[in-house]
Amino acid sequence: MSEIAKPTAGTVNKKYRIAIRDALAEEMEQDPNIILMGQDIGVSNGLFRLTEGLFERFGPERVRDTPISETATVGAAIGLAMLGFRPIVEIAFSDLMLTCFDTIVNQLAKLKWMFGTQGPDLTVVIRALTGAGLGVGAHHSQSLEALFGHMPGLNVLMPATSNDASSLLKAALRSKTPSIFLEHKMLLRDSGPVLPGEVGRLGQALITREGTDLTLVGVSYTAKLALEAAAALTPIGIKAEVVDLRCISPLDTATVAHSARKTGRLLVVQEAYQPFGVGAEILASVASQPFRLKAPPERLAVPFLPIPALKVLEEAYLPTVDKIVRASRRICSTRETHEE
Repeated sequence: MSEIAKPTAGTVNKKYRIAIRDALAEEMEQDPNIILMGQDIGVSNGLFRLTEGLFERFGPERVRDTPISETATVGAAIGLAMLGFRPIVEIAFSDLMLTCFDTIVNQLAKLKWMFGTQGPDLTVVIRALTGAGLGVGAHHSQSLEALFGHMPGLNVLMPATSNDASSLLKAALRSKTPSIFLEHKMLLRDSGPVLPGEVGRLGQALITREGTDLTLVGVSYTAKLALEAAAALTPIGIKAEVVDLRCISPLDTATVAHSARKTGRLLVVQEAYQPFGVGAEILASVASQPFRLKAPPERLAVPFLPIPALKVLEEAYLPTVDKIVRASRRICSTRETHEE
C-alpha cells in the first residue's frame, strides 16, 4: 500500500516539462544505449520544447528526427530494443498513437510472450502528450489511457507532478516491460520539487492529502484538480482524502480500497470518457471488497462525445474543481443506508 506523500530534503524546484527533459538527459548520460526518436525532437527541440538542448548535447545518432510515420518509428524502436538498446519514442499526441495501435499492442506488448517468455526484454518507452485544455480539438485532446491499460504487456504511467514525471520516467527505463508514458498538456508549466536521482515505483498510488469523510481519486491532471477540490471542501466541513493513482497499469487498487474503507465514500475523477474507463475498474475493485460504503460510489468524467475545440465549450466539457466540489457535497449529504 502507498505511503503518504511527504516533503523530502534535498529537492530542487522544476517545471514539469523541465523535469522530463532533465530526466532524459540524466539517463542518456548514464547509458549510451538510450536513443530518443520522434518527429521534430532534434533541431526543433520537440513539441513544447520537451527535448530542448538534447540534440546539441548528444548528437543526431542518439536524438533522431523521424519521418511522419508513428508506425515506422515504433517498429524501429522494437528492432533497436531487440538489439539491446533502450529507445524512447516521442509521439506528439496520444491520439496519434491510434495510428500505430497494432504495432504497440500486437507487436511491442506481445513479442516476448510469443516466444514463451523466452524472447528479449523490450525496454521501450513511448512518451505522448495527453488530455485537453488547449482548445486543439477532438483529434488532439483525448485521454486514451484505458485503451492501453486494457492490454497486457504494457506499463501505463501518468505522472501528476514534476517529481513523478522524473522518477517514473526513470522507472520506466529500468522496467523489462514496455511503457506508455503520458504527459498532460496542462501540467507542462507547473512547478514542483524534484528529488535528484529518485527512481519511482511502478504500480504504487500515492495519498497526497489525508481525510476522513470522502476519498477523491485522480490521475495526472485530475489528481491536481482533486487536491484543489479537497482544499475547497475543507472550509465547509468536508475532509477529503486524495489518492493520485500515478499508474494505470499496474493499477494500485489496494490503496484506493484502503482509503475508501476509512472514509466510507468514493469519487473517481477522470478526464477520459466514462464508459469502460479506469473509474469503472476502480469502482468494480472496491465493490468486490468485504466492506460497505456509506454512499454509492461515483465517477466524474467527460461526456461521451468528441471533445469540442471552441474554448468555452471545452471548459464546460472538462472536469473542474467546481464540478468535483458539487459532486463531493452531494455524496457527503447522502445518508448512510447500510449497517457497518
